[in-house]
Amino acid sequence: MNKKIKITEVVLRDAHQSLLATRLRYEDMESTLKLIDDVGYWSVESWGGAIFDSCIRYLGEDPWERIRNIKNHMPNTPQQMLLRGQNLLGYKHYADDLVYKFVETAKKNGVDVFRVFDAMNDERNIKKALEAVIEVDGHAQGTISYTTSPVHNYDVWVSMAQKLQDYGAHSIVIKDMAGLLSPYVGFELVSRLKEVLEVPLHLHSHATTGYSTTTAIKGIEAGLDGVDASISSMSMTYGHSATETIVGALNDSEYETNIELDKLTPIASEYRKIRKKYKQFEGSLKGVDARIITSQVPGGMLTNLEKQLRDQNAIDRFDEVLDEIPIVRKDLGYIPLVTPTSQIVGTQAVINVLSESRYQTLTKETQAILKGEYGRTPAPVDKELQQKYLDGKDPITCRPADLISNDEFAATSNKLSEIIKTENLEIELDDENVLIYALFPEIGLNFLKNKSNKDYFEDAPVEFEETNNLYKVVIDENEYFVDYSNVDSPNIINEGKADNAPTKNIAPTGKATSINAPLGGNIFNIALAEGSSVSEEDTVIILEAMKMETAVKTPVSGVISKIYVNEGDKVNPGDPLFEVS
Repeated sequence: MNKKIKITEVVLRDAHQSLLATRLRYEDMESTLKLIDDVGYWSVESWGGAIFDSCIRYLGEDPWERIRNIKNHMPNTPQQMLLRGQNLLGYKHYADDLVYKFVETAKKNGVDVFRVFDAMNDERNIKKALEAVIEVDGHAQGTISYTTSPVHNYDVWVSMAQKLQDYGAHSIVIKDMAGLLSPYVGFELVSRLKEVLEVPLHLHSHATTGYSTTTAIKGIEAGLDGVDASISSMSMTYGHSATETIVGALNDSEYETNIELDKLTPIASEYRKIRKKYKQFEGSLKGVDARIITSQVPGGMLTNLEKQLRDQNAIDRFDEVLDEIPIVRKDLGYIPLVTPTSQIVGTQAVINVLSESRYQTLTKETQAILKGEYGRTPAPVDKELQQKYLDGKDPITCRPADLISNDEFAATSNKLSEIIKTENLEIELDDENVLIYALFPEIGLNFLKNKSNKDYFEDAPVEFEETNNLYKVVIDENEYFVDYSNVDSPNIINEGKADNAPTKNIAPTGKATSINAPLGGNIFNIALAEGSSVSEEDTVIILEAMKMETAVKTPVSGVISKIYVNEGDKVNPGDPLFEVS
């Protein structure tokens, strides 16, 4: 009897997170859901990861409504989410009561399989989430975030897998987020894990380095029970091996998937059309990028990094950032690059490169790693860097969540209730909205305030049709025809209305030291007012850039003579923020 290999389809989550910067909207995927439900996948990954954040930050979609809708359209297929352990779907640790409430609410809304990982591979940060999943009768999948470094070896992975199994995990997955697991190393790793595991073993791998498909096949030969894949029109490069390739490769072998290739064809066709609509979010990679073997940047991080550098008008420095990432990773204890640590390391690398001064400015999250607020790092962090920002204090060595009061959900609910009353907001105080606010206080509150105001959020990508070099572009039901060639500039044949609102252009006075924005982003907090006395290195403004908080400090002592921005303002790199006289 042939061995059944379980296939998890990732097109609804990690595929577009990796290829399209997590911008795929529910309205575009809805027509494909029944087709996917009829395939016979072991599970479909449709939620978690960056989906929650993207829904409320960019798309103006209720993430809870998204998973409910997907589940309603796909009653035959278990829905899977990626959960960041004690981080849930945010960028810090939360109390155990909030972890339990989130898992319970996710299960009620349609999540069946919870893939639980910790960005530091600190098993202490995974345990409570696994227990919560088990308590609500979900499938608890413990995760090894695979990476390579001088401190990572087979024994480390075997030990971690055994601990996850001891915690009650129903299955274990090797999460190879950067595609670093080569075929023969993969064969050996799977072989060793299967010797000690009694639960099924799965593999999730990205195609960026070119290893993924061959590694999956070698892993299956070594005993893998399940493999992640993505429909062919949303596969490879930053993404994953094609579902059709994995299924086809196992046909006429001693393994079977019980998936018919003919059922995958219409799904691939639909996503081929959908992907064209999101072209603006595509990364530049067209094949394999072997640099990733060194930089270890995951697929989703790559596309987001490219977009963020474009937003900073610094895409020409992409290679410098790639070179900087391994240096930052080493200084932070060889942490795996997976959300949120991939964003933390990536953002810090960008700041180092753009400021042309390594660690002159540290994000709040980088400082948190140095303080031990994310948990135990695989190797010691750079001591000199750590002491500089610990200011003589000892780092945290216990499980970070042990230091958080175990009434976070109730406290957050009370806080949101007070905001609703004070500001007279029409926001329902239910578990779902409280969790949105708990995970993303500023972004989440703005989402709840503007839920019915589509103009507040990112515009949906425009649909266009191409005939030779003539494109029909539809924007807000208005049609524009654009004649385009690779030689001449685009020619808009029928001019439409355009928003030519002038941008604010403020110049510093020149009579004081001007401090400019190191990155483009939003003004999160202004800590001091005009007229305040400051000393060198005092924090004046907190800038939210690339989902991280960056303190903008004064390089000189004096008095703040002018502040050019307000909280909530958007700024570009180089915009003046304040002056010190």
